[in-house]
Amino acid sequence: MKKEIRLRPIGIIHTSFKDLKGMPIQGRFKKDVIGQIKIFPQYQKGLKDIEGFSHLILIYYFDRAGEERLIEKPFLEDKPHGIFAIRSPMRPNHIGVSIVKLEKVESNIITFSEVDILDGTPLLDIKPYVSHFDSRRNVKNGWLDKHFKNDKIPRRTKLE
Repeated sequence: MKKEIRLRPIGIIHTSFKDLKGMPIQGRFKKDVIGQIKIFPQYQKGLKDIEGFSHLILIYYFDRAGEERLIEKPFLEDKPHGIFAIRSPMRPNHIGVSIVKLEKVESNIITFSEVDILDGTPLLDIKPYVSHFDSRRNVKNGWLDKHFKNDKIPRRTKLE
């Protein structure tokens, strides 16, 4: 199947992160950082009832990702892995996913915390995080488990 798929942004994500330096590997490791999403007016009605959820899944486009790579070194180590075993932005379709904590919704502005997204990133979609659907038990975390021994928060090996 070689059908072209076209996506269009529904809004823009604004954060304090102008580059990767200082940005956490996942937003839940830097809970005090606040971001905002400006939803474009034609999509504002879609925010109805979203404030009843504590967390959101943001799907966005890595617009500054550059080239595609099938093998890449993740932030946590120097050993390369396959692109589908890591969360690098250098993936074939440059799609990013983050779970953030919803703080408030005012008109077409969503304020959220637990940020790990660059400022100015195009937002493609929002889904509510639903613990009944999105949580799993007996999860294996592959090569990442070694970085979380003794409940420590890992640091990036690059850009710190």
